[in-house]
Amino acid sequence: MTGTQCLVRGAANWILSLGVLLGAVVLVGTVHAHAQGSNSQIEGRVIVIGEGSIGVAPDYARIRSGVTITANTVKEASDANSKLMTAVTAALLDSGIAQKDIQTSQFSIQPVYASQTSTAEPKLSGDRVSNQVDVTIHQISKVGEILDRLVTAGATDVGNVEFLLSDPSKALDQAREAAVADARRKAELYARASGLSLGRVAWITEDSEFESPFALSERQRSAAKMATAPIEAGENVLQARVTVGFDIMR
Repeated sequence: MTGTQCLVRGAANWILSLGVLLGAVVLVGTVHAHAQGSNSQIEGRVIVIGEGSIGVAPDYARIRSGVTITANTVKEASDANSKLMTAVTAALLDSGIAQKDIQTSQFSIQPVYASQTSTAEPKLSGDRVSNQVDVTIHQISKVGEILDRLVTAGATDVGNVEFLLSDPSKALDQAREAAVADARRKAELYARASGLSLGRVAWITEDSEFESPFALSERQRSAAKMATAPIEAGENVLQARVTVGFDIMR
């Protein structure tokens, strides 16, 4: 290899190394600038949680009722259960409940064992048959009356009263609007206290698990356990929670 060839090859290697170095500098500079841009976006934003709620009167109710019978044999328990459930169903129909609004929710047959010492083998003493139905009541004012009729007809299990809304979406939208207004109020307070000016809404997320449109108060649950007690539907409270990010005006 001549001296001229060595010189040319050395120059080429030097240029190549310089190009790689400059490329790395540009890449690092780009990453650094991007990181600075991301940080400025995070620092220039107010993020708050807004909550809203609205009370709405329910428009229908659902109760669970049924019969649980224990007898010496499955046949005896099943026959007695069927007889009482026929009376319970008839009482519901006589109360104006449509057949389509009576739905079997649970049916079970279980052995019953007598109490024994821990060392003795369990001894079968009989069988238990349970038949439960869910009943939809469109006239809420008749809930108390229907509970009384069920007990009179021979129902052994009565309760689990739920007061529900057939279409909660419109009321829930009002709760959402209240949640967004609450978020803006909080954001404006924080911005004003910090000497900043609040900008546009950058994003909104909703916490769907926070919604509880069918929650019963403890008072309603306690009243539902007593068939002769007056039943008050009260109001369902629909709630919404949102997380809102506001830009800061510069």
